[in-house]
Amino acid sequence: MDPHFHIPYAVPTALLATALLVKLPTLVRAWRDPDVRATTVLLASATAVLVVITPVNIERLNELTGVPNIASPWAYSFLTAFCATGLTMIIRWREEPSERRRRRMRRIYWVYAGVVVALWVTFLLAHAPEPRIYDLDTYYASTPWMREHILLYLTAHMVSSLVAASMLWKWFPEVENRWLKSGVVLLQLGFASGLLFDAAKLTAIGARWSGHDWDALSTKAAPPFALMEAALVALGFLVPQIGPFLHRWIRDRREYRRLRPLWRAVRVLGASAAPARLGFWAPLDLRLMQRRQHIHDGLRLLNPYLDQRLYQQAYEAARAAGDEARARGAAGAVAVRAALAARRTGAPPTPDPDSARTAARITTDIESVSRALRRPHTGGAGQRPERARGVVDRRLRRGARAATTHPHPTDRTAGAGPSTESTSTHA
Repeated sequence: MDPHFHIPYAVPTALLATALLVKLPTLVRAWRDPDVRATTVLLASATAVLVVITPVNIERLNELTGVPNIASPWAYSFLTAFCATGLTMIIRWREEPSERRRRRMRRIYWVYAGVVVALWVTFLLAHAPEPRIYDLDTYYASTPWMREHILLYLTAHMVSSLVAASMLWKWFPEVENRWLKSGVVLLQLGFASGLLFDAAKLTAIGARWSGHDWDALSTKAAPPFALMEAALVALGFLVPQIGPFLHRWIRDRREYRRLRPLWRAVRVLGASAAPARLGFWAPLDLRLMQRRQHIHDGLRLLNPYLDQRLYQQAYEAARAAGDEARARGAAGAVAVRAALAARRTGAPPTPDPDSARTAARITTDIESVSRALRRPHTGGAGQRPERARGVVDRRLRRGARAATTHPHPTDRTAGAGPSTESTSTHA
């Protein structure tokens, strides 16, 4: 065996260890949840297998314990636990909770616990004095009890892979959730890799029994399939759990960022109640909820200053130049800027029976309004900003807002409402 022979154990081991660390906080919070416990056990056993079978760790374990080849029952025990947990996880996904399901899972755990006990018994009965780091399976293929030890773990692993692949194959047409379907595909690929691992190992062992040397199948061809199986199966069980979370997180993050211009514009108005202080490490969904609440509070304070006719004229101008969503956003941005300017200059609210309807429209389109505030030179419409600006200027010249008859000189920027200064200062 080439002493420099190397398989990249570190990459899948690091991935599994990272997934395990990410999952640990969930285990602490919901350790009573059997699905959480099962997922944690699966990740821990898969990680342990890859850690133990790394050649340098096999050598270290032999030296620390003084027992040649002690890594064998350790690694195969973790592999057996991985197989059992994988089977029970599939059963949890496929079947509704019932007494029958609990009996099946308990039976699997008991059978594979018996396999683990048998692995240690056969290893203790065997005589394997020569430490073998790479070719233990073929080197001791004909040694009494060590032979049984090797065949036992390969048989248990092969049976679990076949049963799991069969269950997934039958279940796949019924799966509709895209994340769960992706997980099932990854699991199928993982268990297929496991079967290739078993086939390569058993072929090399059979060749030894018949007097041939096909050890390369066991030492070079099989290990990569084992690494692929551990990584793919672990990912297959994680994707349906982590996928929806990441999807929600990305969606909330995008909305949180989009609402920032409008939040900055209205936060100077003050909240209706003392806001809770949330740090950067607070959950994103909580920070998003607080940002929305601040915006709604600010718009409620602006309600008496909102002008329905100004909103409508800005909307018609923007609608002629862009799509519906952008037009609503541009009109809302114009109305909000005008209301902020009026309130900032101390103008009295102008009674408008339609202001509540305008406020409701802006509240419904806060993302579009915030996007338009972020791009003041386009007014959110994306095209022909001069037309929207002209409409706003004519509306202001008609004196709809007493406070906006003397706008700041910088207010004449593209797409701006009555006061761009308020936006440049606060938004």
